[in-house]
Amino acid sequence: MRTIRTIPLHIASDSPHIEIRGEVYMPITSFEALNQQRRDDELEPFANPRNAAAGSLRQLDPRITAQRKLAFFAYALGGNSGIDIKSQEELLQDLSDFHFQVNPEYRKFTDIEDVITFIHSWDDRRDSLPYATDGMVVKVNSFAQQARLSNTVKIPRWAIAYKFPPEQAQTKVLGISVSLGRTGVLTPAADLKPVHLAGTTVKRATLHNEDYIKEKDIRIGDTVVIQKAGEIIPEVVRSLPEKRDGSEKVFAMPTTCPACGSPVVRREGEAAWRCTNPDCPAVIGEKIAHFVSRDAMNIDGLGDAIVQQLLAQDLIHDVADIYALTKEELVDLEGFGEKSADNLLKAIETSKSVGLARVLFALGIRFVGAKAGRVLAESFGSVDALMKASTEDLTAIDDIGPRIADSIVAYFRDAKNQALIEKLRAHGVDMTAEKKTLINTTFDGEIVVLTGKLQMFSRKEAEQAVEARGGKCTSSVTKKTTLVVVGADPGSKYEKAKKLGTPIISESEFKEWLER
Repeated sequence: MRTIRTIPLHIASDSPHIEIRGEVYMPITSFEALNQQRRDDELEPFANPRNAAAGSLRQLDPRITAQRKLAFFAYALGGNSGIDIKSQEELLQDLSDFHFQVNPEYRKFTDIEDVITFIHSWDDRRDSLPYATDGMVVKVNSFAQQARLSNTVKIPRWAIAYKFPPEQAQTKVLGISVSLGRTGVLTPAADLKPVHLAGTTVKRATLHNEDYIKEKDIRIGDTVVIQKAGEIIPEVVRSLPEKRDGSEKVFAMPTTCPACGSPVVRREGEAAWRCTNPDCPAVIGEKIAHFVSRDAMNIDGLGDAIVQQLLAQDLIHDVADIYALTKEELVDLEGFGEKSADNLLKAIETSKSVGLARVLFALGIRFVGAKAGRVLAESFGSVDALMKASTEDLTAIDDIGPRIADSIVAYFRDAKNQALIEKLRAHGVDMTAEKKTLINTTFDGEIVVLTGKLQMFSRKEAEQAVEARGGKCTSSVTKKTTLVVVGADPGSKYEKAKKLGTPIISESEFKEWLER
């Protein structure tokens, strides 16, 4: 945090203790520069400024955080700060006097109609701001009135968040291309005439699958409306048939794999077409890219371009071959020298000890995400024990349903996958669960469900905090659930917890538990 220049290192105040709260953000110019640098370095660009800011704050090296030019808006006090301030407006003025950056666009109104008018005045102007935003917060100005209104278990009664409708733009579909994922699924995407949307230039948008294209009647050459789903992923919302001139072309999914030429099939009950070739080079490339990714084996420096070079040079054929690479092989590749080869080999060696949970996620077993990998690692302790598990053994575990269980059993029944596990073992990859060292036992024996949008933690951070204190996080509320942590807009899990009489705490109370 000391690397963020809009946070002063010293403030002029008589109070012995002041806790300032606010939000770290990444200006759009910093975001675009960072993503360009990542593309130049053959790294995956960040999806949006929010993810980029969060990832930058988690860097262990403060020099990297400093390079990313984050900024901070202050807007609240926390705890007993010992300052006599009577309103939000007065607070913002004092924060500014302390040399904190406060958002210059805030306004005070005495009439609700003026508030509504001000909100809607930003519907079409928010793209002019130097940072990305998806809404604004309306607060009662008087702190005395805030205290009288108090909080619900979920949110303060004296504030409300207004979310802007997703920003949309019109553009032209120049073509429709099909890419392959690591499971062999063919996914169509619209290649678009570049258009500015929600702070970034969009050239491509997902079309999901064949049924989506037919339902929306999207054709090559169409003028379409696009938006960012959840402010992140560009998608085509609808076509505009009234703008057609007769030159548009109806798109048909390919009957053969665009990468290897093998036949594609569509299974009964599924919307996806799949390549039938288990050795399809594009699928293998995607599997390897997933295996080395940050949340999987976290092999830094092994980007897509290098993976493609290794495949083209016939140096790797599966994920285990990564561990057989030598310095001599790497230095012969374009763009590699002695130092870069040494760094990559060091990262590969380090990845051998990331533990069973990450290995299970990295293997790309269908339906097994990062959380399921952690649950399975905790429950079985080793890949050998997991390989012997039956469907019944697996479904007896919280958060492992029949679909995941069947997929795991089928994966380890396959002789090719068994051979891959043995190959990884031979290269020294540790496939046992890391024994946890608990911070304390605050959540010992607790089965916790997180619901709603958390403001102070990412979902992953909250889960790790619970597990580091002896608790367990599950995804659904059942009679076994002992505690529900509620953020904003919690939905059905919150209602079910109330119905079952399960103890419920707010995010601020959750934070207090963590600080015990």
